[in-house]
Amino acid sequence: MNLFDIIGPIMIGPSSSHTAGAARIGRVTRMLLGEEVKKAEIYFHGSFAKTWEGHGADRAVIGGLLGLSVADERMRLSRELAAEKGMAYTIEPIQLREAHPNTVIINAFGAGGKQVKVQAASVGGGSIFVQYLNDMEVGFSGERTTLIIQHRDTPGAIAQVSQMLAWARMNIATMRVFREDKGGRAVMALELDSVPEDKLLTSLRAMDAFENVTLLEKL
Repeated sequence: MNLFDIIGPIMIGPSSSHTAGAARIGRVTRMLLGEEVKKAEIYFHGSFAKTWEGHGADRAVIGGLLGLSVADERMRLSRELAAEKGMAYTIEPIQLREAHPNTVIINAFGAGGKQVKVQAASVGGGSIFVQYLNDMEVGFSGERTTLIIQHRDTPGAIAQVSQMLAWARMNIATMRVFREDKGGRAVMALELDSVPEDKLLTSLRAMDAFENVTLLEKL
């Protein structure tokens, strides 16, 4: 246990789970989308569905979708900022089976035509856990610098990534791989000990087998 497990994150309140965690879920969704959010469909489950207005989970998610950090004072004005930027959104309750009580599903549409669907939970102290990405079961937190690679399940894909990171002298702290089925959609989540340079990300994004490469940092 470290100090942040005890006192929680630096954040705009009132709740680390319902505010900081919710903001981080919105922010990671924007990062995975890879462009400005034009429209978002937000679905709150469990405790979120009951208390989102009083605890400001709505403002937090919207602020995260706008790219605000959890400590940004503008978080309280995120609804107004969204209106200024022309970001439309809807908020509805949802009932999910066997889901964490602080779960939110966000279906985000980008200004350039991209779309991403994220289901994630705020698990306490401002920490989050992404459970599904585009309806595929995954599992990553984004607590550390994390490289998310969406790709087709093809032989050699993991070896290619490992080799390119080794050439760039990047050390992998943890690596998890998820797939729907053989030859289908797959996701790699790699926690790194340092931040990769832009030229490495450009090289990874140029690979034919990789559909989307996202760097998650400073959530």
